[in-house]
Amino acid sequence: MNVTRHFSDTRTDQGRVRFLLASGRVCLMAEGPGWTHRSAHATLPEAATFLAVLPELCGELYRQSLDDLEHQLEFERGYPGAA
Repeated sequence: MNVTRHFSDTRTDQGRVRFLLASGRVCLMAEGPGWTHRSAHATLPEAATFLAVLPELCGELYRQSLDDLEHQLEFERGYPGAA
């Protein structure tokens, strides 16, 4: 069964960034006024690094997305067996 998991979902007035996990891959989805982006990556760090090069992404949304991602990773580390 192929299940997509929303790992991190950040929303601000400037747009939205989501990190989705599915079939051992990470899907990065980002959007804002007048633009959208979707790409697949092997790991969360790779997707987070790629986020930095999106020209339409504002600094505030970028920082908040990484902060939310880090909080989710810390939360998951607290539970043995968490993905």
